[in-house]
Amino acid sequence: MASLFEPFRVKEITLRNRIAVSPMCQYSSDNGFPTDWHLVHLGSRAVGGAALVMVEASAVTPEGRISPWDSGIYLDDHVPPFARIARFVKDQGAVPGIQLAHAGRKASSQRPWDGGAHLDATQGGWDTIAPSAIPFGDNLPKVPHAMTLDDIARIQSAFVAAAQRALAAGFEWLELHYAHGYLAHEFYSPLANQRTDHYGGPFENRIRFLLETFTAVRRVWPERLPLTVRLSVTDWIDGGVTVDESIALVRLLKEAGLDLLDVSQGFVTPDISHVPWGPGFMIPVAGRIRREAGVPIAVGWLITDPHQAEDAVRDQHTDLVMLAREMLRDPYWPYHAALQLGDDRAASLLPIQYARAVKPR
Repeated sequence: MASLFEPFRVKEITLRNRIAVSPMCQYSSDNGFPTDWHLVHLGSRAVGGAALVMVEASAVTPEGRISPWDSGIYLDDHVPPFARIARFVKDQGAVPGIQLAHAGRKASSQRPWDGGAHLDATQGGWDTIAPSAIPFGDNLPKVPHAMTLDDIARIQSAFVAAAQRALAAGFEWLELHYAHGYLAHEFYSPLANQRTDHYGGPFENRIRFLLETFTAVRRVWPERLPLTVRLSVTDWIDGGVTVDESIALVRLLKEAGLDLLDVSQGFVTPDISHVPWGPGFMIPVAGRIRREAGVPIAVGWLITDPHQAEDAVRDQHTDLVMLAREMLRDPYWPYHAALQLGDDRAASLLPIQYARAVKPR
């Protein structure tokens, strides 16, 4: 009986196993609205046996989208199509989740398969905002507008409104995107935040936007449902965010009501040469944060093999395994992993409609 297929309870939500579909942008939305692509893409991963199915980073304002084709939940009219997806995912035995985001200075970009560069107004782009008027660089050279205090309050209110829409749509797991060089991470990292007011400078100022936003969302998100954060816990660059700082931040988030940390890393600058790429390279970091911050943990990054995932959960480095590319390659990865690990629960991961295709052990 593999640890990877043990149930996991957070608040009033029980996941059927420890496998989660990581939020992955599909660049297939229409003015923020999810389409049939999202229903099939996310629904098929629920059918395939994952316990938690996360909708991609969904912008809390139009200008918070990474691209014009990104998911958004900034309109009340977004709720019904999201509700259809959440309902189908739940009907397949998985928990529907959604990630709320603002792309900051990395917004207004082309789709990655079209180059990913900033779009100008003639291409459907828009002005971007960030803590400081510092461009990301590389193929994202647009200089963002430094946010005023009114801008900060407006975006925080947008996160709250988006959380309320997510609840109305039937999502049972909410994640705030504080990673990958997007707006919240830009406030957190000294590499992007050069403000001189109480939102910049020392650690306690740089985390202010993150803590205030989290606290505001926690007030409207039901206590019975998990509220989580994806955090870039290190920038891997001198002068950037460190794991030690992140452990301190996570402890504060825990006091504010954090239920689980989704451990991620990097991407606040174009330079990723310092990242120690390798199979499951974030698993030891996740284990350290789990021990020292005392919160449940999810982690991904180059976790590809069922035995690798099993070891991470069994050895208590993580509580959940977040899968991205592996889920794109194989929507039935949980079922196939259970077969490979010799777990008798493999057959239960597929719907009854597929029973005739279940392989006997």
